Amino acid sequence: MAISLQNPATGESMGTLAEASPVQIHQTMERARGAFASWSQTSLSERLDYLVRLRHYLVEHGEELALQISQDTGKVTLEAFMTEIFVTVDTIRFYEKNAHRMLSSQKVPTNLVLWPKKSYIHYKPMGVVAVISPWNYPFQLAMIPVLSALVAGNTVILKPSEVTPSTGLLIEELFQAVPLPEGVVSVLHGAREVGQALVTERPDKIFFTGSVATGKKIMAAAAEHLIPVELELGGKDPMIVLEDAHLERAANAAVWGAFTNSGQVCMSVERLYVHESIYPDFLALVTKKASALRQGYPDQAEVGSMTSPQQIGIVRQHVEEALAKGATAVIGGQFPITSDSMFLPPTILTNVTSDMKIMQEETFGPILPIMTFSHEEEAIRLANASPYGLNASVWSQDKTRARRVAEKLESGNVCINDVIISYANPYLPFGGVKSSGIGRYRGPSGLQAFTHSISIIHDPGTRKREVNWYPYTEDQRRLFVGLTDFLYARKRKWNRGVLGAIWRELKRLF
Repeated sequence: MAISLQNPATGESMGTLAEASPVQIHQTMERARGAFASWSQTSLSERLDYLVRLRHYLVEHGEELALQISQDTGKVTLEAFMTEIFVTVDTIRFYEKNAHRMLSSQKVPTNLVLWPKKSYIHYKPMGVVAVISPWNYPFQLAMIPVLSALVAGNTVILKPSEVTPSTGLLIEELFQAVPLPEGVVSVLHGAREVGQALVTERPDKIFFTGSVATGKKIMAAAAEHLIPVELELGGKDPMIVLEDAHLERAANAAVWGAFTNSGQVCMSVERLYVHESIYPDFLALVTKKASALRQGYPDQAEVGSMTSPQQIGIVRQHVEEALAKGATAVIGGQFPITSDSMFLPPTILTNVTSDMKIMQEETFGPILPIMTFSHEEEAIRLANASPYGLNASVWSQDKTRARRVAEKLESGNVCINDVIISYANPYLPFGGVKSSGIGRYRGPSGLQAFTHSISIIHDPGTRKREVNWYPYTEDQRRLFVGLTDFLYARKRKWNRGVLGAIWRELKRLF
């Protein structure tokens, strides 16, 4: 079966790409398993040397690559460069500086009763990691988990989205231009059937970014073989603007947060809650700024096209339902049924209610619905009344208040006086709660998530036995009861009988 390569903004056909067959998928897994034996034994310094070469290549060819991504997604080229190339290069640099510290063995304390043992954690690569990536940021949302798995010593099979196949092909060509040993990174092109076949091949970990519905299916399939999964899923991210917020900054953020990448961001501002006292002024600012946006392709514009034709149907359905139930389109809201265009106008909706799909389900388009609230507790309740919990933002010039609200939100990531940007800090773990996903990547814990954490406890091995070993004696009973009373009782107790038992047990140890 062939996949069509097409520019969504222009409709231009760029050829076709063959899907991987079941035989090819199996052979790819066999090569990846074979390559793991040697790749996992290469030093971390060697693995990072490869990343340095990759970083140099991305810097030298960045604008050219951004244009290719733009042609595959319909996003403007500046956005493609900032969010796809720059973020990937920045993450590589982060690993160059910090991977040794994050993956080195970590000493941990050992209880006094276990003396003279020492304890540490060793991070060991898992094996073959399957990365199934999405279409909204098809380069960096594929590359960052792939590179994380590689740095940790795994081999990787990437299944990029069939919606943006040209970027998948670009990634394959990138790994050929900056070559790794055979089988260390492989790319399998295709749709759902290819992803299903890849899971059936039993990789050692699955990293999936995409919809909640598909994530659940992958998790169910992985459960058959107890394959660990990491799921980065959707969001319905709230933005809370308190009455003491910097209105100009918050308005600029709302417009960018809702309409960047034509709203096709899992961390888009999809629900905007504004304090009723500032609502008229804030709405006027947001309307003015949104009305000034230029829509086009590939440059000299802020908002590009949609990427997935299927998503346009969802966006239209959400907006039409909201308007039918009484919502008002301040700008936009008109989607011609007969048009083949992939461009949807940025839309601001007011008079929305919490029961509308536009406030409940992930829209993933250039739509900004706005509601008001009267007090802080109401804003928190409204923000948390969602099955999703990926990202959120809180806007206030009172630092204490902003942090208080942020920490009450049911969200894996929260920005204060900013939107979306938490993902851009590679020191922070990233992931969702509730239906927004399972697991974390980025940051130290995110890199370690591509390893098995091996707990090691080391005894010098010079004593004949341990105090808890056979044969059991009355002295052992006195010793453990006495220690428990002394260490953990409400009031410490000690007696000579216990001291005698300790002395006799010590003589048995050596």
